Amino acid sequence: MPASPRTDRRTLTAALLILSCIPSAAIAQAPVTHRLPATPATVAYGYYWWEAKPALRISSGDVIDVETLLTNTPTRLEAAGVPAAEIQQSLRDIVAQVTDRGPGGHILTGPVYVEWADSGDVLEVKVLSIDLPIAYGYNGCSGFARDLCDRSQSTTRIIRLDRERMVGHFGEGIEVPLKPFFGSMGVAPPPARGRVSSNPPDIHAGNLDNKELVAGTTLYIPVHVKGALFEVGDGHAAQGDGEVDQTAIETSLRGRLQLTVRKGMTLDWPRGETPTHWITMGMDTSLTRSTRIAIDEMVKLLVEKRGLTRMAAYQLASIAADLRITQLVDGNVGVHMMVPKSLIAR
Repeated sequence: MPASPRTDRRTLTAALLILSCIPSAAIAQAPVTHRLPATPATVAYGYYWWEAKPALRISSGDVIDVETLLTNTPTRLEAAGVPAAEIQQSLRDIVAQVTDRGPGGHILTGPVYVEWADSGDVLEVKVLSIDLPIAYGYNGCSGFARDLCDRSQSTTRIIRLDRERMVGHFGEGIEVPLKPFFGSMGVAPPPARGRVSSNPPDIHAGNLDNKELVAGTTLYIPVHVKGALFEVGDGHAAQGDGEVDQTAIETSLRGRLQLTVRKGMTLDWPRGETPTHWITMGMDTSLTRSTRIAIDEMVKLLVEKRGLTRMAAYQLASIAADLRITQLVDGNVGVHMMVPKSLIAR
C-alpha cells in the first residue's frame, strides 16, 4: 500500500532531525588528495601570472601531494660536485625542455586552480607534511654582503643532508638542524600587474622565504583572480632569518598541502599561523616600509582577535610581539612580526 502524504512528511521530518544532529564536517565531502609531480608540463619557470595555464584543478579543501625542485641546473650541480646519478631526472627534463621562462628564476610547481576561489577571498594553505626526497642541498654566495664572497673559487657549497638525524653537514664539526619549508608559496597577482617575477614577494605572497612556515603551520594569502592559481617551490632544508647570502640550503622537497577557500575572510597582505603564534608580514623595496606594513598588519590582527583599540593594539605589539627580518635579498625585502596566541586567546 502506498504511504500516505502524512507518513511521507513524518519520514522527511525524522530524516531532517537526524541530519541536523550530525556535525557539518561529518557530512561534508571528504578531501581528495591529488598527486602533482614536477614535470615540464606542470611547472611555471620563474613567474606568477593570472594567464598561466593551470597544471591541476581541485576543489576547495582538497590536498595536493606536490613535488618541487631546487632552483639550479644539472650542469652547475655536477660542476659543484654532485654525482650525475644523484641529479633528479625531472630537473634534467625541465631544464632541457621548458623554454618559457622568467622574469624570475625559480622552478615553481603549478599553478593549481582552486574551485570557488575568486578575487577578494583568502586562500588557506595548510602545510600538512614536508619530506626531503634527495640527500643534498646547496648554498651559493651573493645577496646582501656579496663583497664577502671569494670569486676566485667556486661559491657553490654542496651540503649533504642526513635525513635520519635531520642535520645538514656544513663543514668539519658543523651540523645544521634541518627544518624544511617551501620558500615560495603564492597565488597569481592582480591582472593589472601582468606576469611578475618569482623573485620578489608581495601581496600575492610568493617568495616569502619565511622559515616559520614548516609542516604544521598555515599560510593565508589574499586571492586576486578566479581560481587563485597557487604555485609552490624554492624548497629549503634550513635557513636563517634574513637569508643574507641569497640562498638557504636549497633543495628539492615533497609536501602535502591542503588548499581551502575562505569566503568572508579579508586580508591585504599574507598572514601566517603556527601552533603557537600568529605572524603578520610586510614586503617592499624599503626595509622601513616593509616594517611599517608588518606592524600595521599586527595592529589589525590584535584589533580583530582581541577587540582592542588601534592604540592599545600598537602598545601591546611593542610589549609582546617580535619583529624580525624575513629576508633582505629578493628585491622586495621582507619583515614579519610574531605574537603568541596564548597572549590573545579568549
